[in-house]
Amino acid sequence: MELRQARYFLALSQECHFGRAAARLHIAQPALSQQIKQLESELGIALFHRSTRRVELTEAGRHLAGYARALVAEEERARAHMTELATGRAGRVSLGFIGTATYDVLPRVARTVRTELPHITLDLRGELLTPHLVEGLQAGTYDLAVLRPGSDQPSLNLTPLRSERLVAVVPSHHPLARNEQIPLSALAGEPFVIHPAQPRSAMYDRVLAACARAGFRPRSLVEVGETATLVVLVAAGHGVALVPESVQSLRLDGATYLPLRETEAVELVLGRRAQGNTPAVEQVASVIVECVRG
Repeated sequence: MELRQARYFLALSQECHFGRAAARLHIAQPALSQQIKQLESELGIALFHRSTRRVELTEAGRHLAGYARALVAEEERARAHMTELATGRAGRVSLGFIGTATYDVLPRVARTVRTELPHITLDLRGELLTPHLVEGLQAGTYDLAVLRPGSDQPSLNLTPLRSERLVAVVPSHHPLARNEQIPLSALAGEPFVIHPAQPRSAMYDRVLAACARAGFRPRSLVEVGETATLVVLVAAGHGVALVPESVQSLRLDGATYLPLRETEAVELVLGRRAQGNTPAVEQVASVIVECVRG
């Protein structure tokens, strides 16, 4: 049974009249009659009782109606799904987030996509370093990535999201923790907990450059890959740290966040490949920009 025959059959079964069914289908009545006869011939059984007054389903016709409805409904679902794919309302999108964006951007994006684009499936990865995200975008592991801009990203399309001020994180028992604000130079001589140099993270260079502008280099460095672990080590007394202000959403006993007198900031951008992005990727990209800028 062809899809067209299924539609003709269902129309006649519902109207119980060749003239009305033909008008509903926008075809001539003889053409409808011919299609129904052809379907009965192919199936080898009568589907309708015909009289001068009325057309009624046979027992076989009643059984076939369920299959015909399922066939038409499946075609309509397939057509709707293809439309969603073509317009970016459905699909699968892989996203990666640097550690600092994991705590505030990732949850907002996930909630918004679930509400506004329920037929898009997100593959989410957080607590990643910018070099890993750049490699993942270039290799196709990630469709989109929220990361820090750098000189090693010429093949990517970067959309600015926000500028974040750096804040200090110190152990809560540290003498500086009682201050409302500190100069960065107050941390000279302190051990620093920092993102790793190898592979070099975006924050590693920015933190050391900020310290250099304040006139010092940290006397020792404790390197750690995840931002959450970085704050945990500060709370445990292993040193101090500089982090983007969004990390303050990560509340942890034993760690105190302090604004800096200096304006030291880092940029957050959305990265994607320059070509070959699906409509779903572009839809999710718009959601990310809206969530961060809005």
